[in-house]
Amino acid sequence: MKTYEHGGQIQNFADELNCEVKDIIDLSSNINFIKPEINIDFNNLDISAYPIYDKLYEKIAKNYKINSKQIELFNGGSSAIFTLFRQLDLNYCTIYSPAYLEYKKACINFGYELRTINRFENMNLPVKKGSFVIFVNPSTPDGTFYDLDILMNYWIKQECTILIDESFLDFCDGKSAIKYLKTYNKLYILKSMTKFYSSAGIRVGTIVSNEKNIDSLKRFEPMWKLSQFDSNYLQAALDDVNFKRISKAINIKNRIELENVLENSKLVESIYQSRANYVLCKLKNINAKQLQEKLKAYKIMIRDCSNFDYLDEYYIRVAVKSRNSIQILKKALEEIC
Repeated sequence: MKTYEHGGQIQNFADELNCEVKDIIDLSSNINFIKPEINIDFNNLDISAYPIYDKLYEKIAKNYKINSKQIELFNGGSSAIFTLFRQLDLNYCTIYSPAYLEYKKACINFGYELRTINRFENMNLPVKKGSFVIFVNPSTPDGTFYDLDILMNYWIKQECTILIDESFLDFCDGKSAIKYLKTYNKLYILKSMTKFYSSAGIRVGTIVSNEKNIDSLKRFEPMWKLSQFDSNYLQAALDDVNFKRISKAINIKNRIELENVLENSKLVESIYQSRANYVLCKLKNINAKQLQEKLKAYKIMIRDCSNFDYLDEYYIRVAVKSRNSIQILKKALEEIC
């Protein structure tokens, strides 16, 4: 399963270093380091009754300026991905890679004929008619935001079923693909708010599409798949009206600082200009595993990107975190040099 490993395995890292989790500086996980203000007492939450999700649907729909009938909720983004692959039951899948590894895993598990297109080299390669097209925007692990107008027009011409993953769109001012729902009926959009709202342990993933597609998805979904804790936490997070503006501004400021640290390091050959809360780097004279080994002395975790398509052992992803974490990384890189 190492092929599909992600960042954020913080407990294993702490156990290896024989320290507490709180002592680790986790720059491998792309979860927002800023948390919303949650005004809810979970000790007094009534969990004796089955959950009702109406308010959660309404708040998510309001957040994305869509109708609540255009969304379906899942037990996390990965669950949404696997459900969509299973229920669409198509033959061919094209993933613009590198991309979130669960897409490749789902594609193989459900027997799709897989093709990957290298985003860094040539995105204009032909796509088989009727394919299931996957595009992550902003992308992972590099954080590039793409204007998809030309590609969307081509995919539509090819009668493709399209999934746009916008899990990190809240971190930037890029425009959503939601506007295409009015004109194309085989479009799905993934929203994984737990990245932005710093709640990976709260398993809520959202698929946005037209009402007919959402009705088809709902037919095969269980009645209760989110806990009261999941639902109430995310509702409370969405009630923090200032969080989105403040969080976005701080993340952008800290990302610029992180980019400067990495660009000025003698260990880094180049970085990718990101619009998300992480930065992809290519190392020189040292590979990802060697650098991670040296960073253990500073209790710093980074993301080895060698298991992404089209990336090798010299690529790392560094998440945007607090200024203090960035300064500790800077000191570590200087001393390692």
